[in-house]
Amino acid sequence: MGKLPVHIAIIMDGNGRWAKEKGLDRSEGHRRGVETVKKMVEACGEKGIKFLTLYTFSMENWKRPQEEINILMALMVDAILREEEDLMKNNVVMKVIGDMSDMPVAVMRPLNKLIERTSVNTGVTVVLALSYGSRWEITNAAKRIAEDYKNGKISDLSNLDEAEFSKYLTTVNMPDPDLIIRTGGDYRLSNFLLWQSAYSEMYFIDKFWPDFEKEDLYLAIHNFATRERRFGMTGEQLKK
Repeated sequence: MGKLPVHIAIIMDGNGRWAKEKGLDRSEGHRRGVETVKKMVEACGEKGIKFLTLYTFSMENWKRPQEEINILMALMVDAILREEEDLMKNNVVMKVIGDMSDMPVAVMRPLNKLIERTSVNTGVTVVLALSYGSRWEITNAAKRIAEDYKNGKISDLSNLDEAEFSKYLTTVNMPDPDLIIRTGGDYRLSNFLLWQSAYSEMYFIDKFWPDFEKEDLYLAIHNFATRERRFGMTGEQLKK
């Protein structure tokens, strides 16, 4: 475990299919998925992982049936209120990325209070990607850069490099994910952290999210630790 990832991001997939396989309503899959989130937050805290980003609700998820969206939002509020004291006890910092303009006030009010309250903590930072889409994020960053250039805040676009561009993303002041895990058996990023994942290690597992256990996370971290990350260089260069 000598090479722990600083930042783990997870695409939590398979709640609905898990429920369908068991003859249950999709909402039960989402409820069980919330319990898995709690386990992963605990596991990352125990292992000293600094950042855990969870793909909680994508922009594309707004296309789902309204009844399912309502259930997801209700579960989110319930989890925020129910876990607040445990998050404080476990020294967790909460953050959120995404387009909050479409999120219900009933969700944002308790979430903003939780973000403010946990800001004094120093443990693992848990980032919820809510109403998030990477193409939206990159497009929005480009618009803000154009606006700043128009208003004179940026005087010379030739000085705009990757580091400066990253300051306009929702993940500003966060390290890029070292490891991205996707559950549920699909092998794609689904519009998640496309800019930030340029050199992330990918780990895919067939298990649905409600069945994902701490041991599965530990195996993913162990697999990450065995990989050689060259960032465009050769293995011989890294050994120098």
